[in-house]
Amino acid sequence: MSVGAEDAQAVHEAGVRRLLASYHAIPATATVRLSKPTSNLFRTRETSTAPGLDVSGLTGVIAVDPQARTADVSGMCTYEEVVAATLPHGLSPLVVPQLKTITLGGAVTGLGIESASFRNGLPHESVLELDILTGAGEIVTARRDQHPDLFHAFPNSYGTLGYSVRLKIELEPVHPFVSLRHLRFDSLTELVSTMERIIDTRDYDGTAVDYLDGVVFSAAESYLCLGTRTRMPGPVSDYTGRDIYYRSIQNIDHDRLTIADYLWRWDTDWFWCSRAFGAQHPLIRRLWPRRYRRSSFYWKLIGYDQRFHIADRIEKHHGRPPRERVVQDVEVPVEQCVPFLDWFLDNVPIEPIWLCPLQLRADEHWPLYPLRPQHTYVNIGFWSSVPAGPIPGFTNRRIEEKVAELYGHKSLYSESFFSPEEFDQLYGGEAYRTVKKTYDPQSRLLDLYAKAVQRR
Repeated sequence: MSVGAEDAQAVHEAGVRRLLASYHAIPATATVRLSKPTSNLFRTRETSTAPGLDVSGLTGVIAVDPQARTADVSGMCTYEEVVAATLPHGLSPLVVPQLKTITLGGAVTGLGIESASFRNGLPHESVLELDILTGAGEIVTARRDQHPDLFHAFPNSYGTLGYSVRLKIELEPVHPFVSLRHLRFDSLTELVSTMERIIDTRDYDGTAVDYLDGVVFSAAESYLCLGTRTRMPGPVSDYTGRDIYYRSIQNIDHDRLTIADYLWRWDTDWFWCSRAFGAQHPLIRRLWPRRYRRSSFYWKLIGYDQRFHIADRIEKHHGRPPRERVVQDVEVPVEQCVPFLDWFLDNVPIEPIWLCPLQLRADEHWPLYPLRPQHTYVNIGFWSSVPAGPIPGFTNRRIEEKVAELYGHKSLYSESFFSPEEFDQLYGGEAYRTVKKTYDPQSRLLDLYAKAVQRR
């Protein structure tokens, strides 16, 4: 082990000691929660006057093993940090969620997805082992053959079974560049049919496809974005400046990015959500400092809005009704993708819409987010707001009903309105409660339904 690796291990161990000390400092009657300044959740967060867990020492990469193609990382390490540590070895995580500040622990306990998911599944599938601080205040090392009940129930548990302290993940080889091809469709049926053929063959017109996602601008204009890893040098585009990545999809058929810029292509403008802050206006963009063109800064602006209700005040000032935030990712079976999109485009005034196909890597059961093995799903992401309806969450409730009707699931990072019975059926039910009783017998952590659905 190198000196640097020894130092990183020592820092991690010190961080674990501080974490445990902070756990024991929380009153026995208080709910255990994280103490961290940022979040990638779009739902109401619990409030508490009690101190939170000290995770300040659990933010780095512990070690990268290029030969074994693995990385050991602390639970609060961001994908930005782990990608910076692995790319010099020609490696990256098997799935790199789109936003730089998403943590490894967050992507596993809360799910994540990206354009490699049609061949690599979801982030938790490439976890080899993880150390978890359980609600009982113990550090448990979980693997497929050690505490397998906790290992398989941890994904989609959102910190209600424990918090990841360390993760050992698989890595895969990457090349310095990604060649992109944008395929336009005027039919959603044809887009999904082409997507399925690419997933089956892993190529298009004889060229390998390593990354696959898509964007729907309207029923008559949609695109698949095909990425191919390449070592061939040449000019590359830069979408961290005046140019905007998602607009390039409409304007050019072929493109090239460095592998780093490809992995973070969505972060600069938070997909297309930076337009809500004016950051895509040519004049404002020239004045907007480059270091603030990133999702973490937009998150701060969202935080100000939630704290001071800025958007609602603006709407009221202009005599308009308040708006309902509709920020969701849902998974539907591929055969239900077109029916859902048709319904959504007819009923929800939000565009563009992101598409990301996925298949689980193996025939393995993850009870809190059960997807059928060897079956293609499509993640459909939409992030904006709509005029408020007659009851709170009117549009979000309609979306939930439609997704359930089409045998899909929705991620729990945003607001949800399920009844306890519906939630049980979709998100683990008795399997969750069994693991909860084993590893959090005193209910020091919130229940998943309370955390994801109930208001505080």
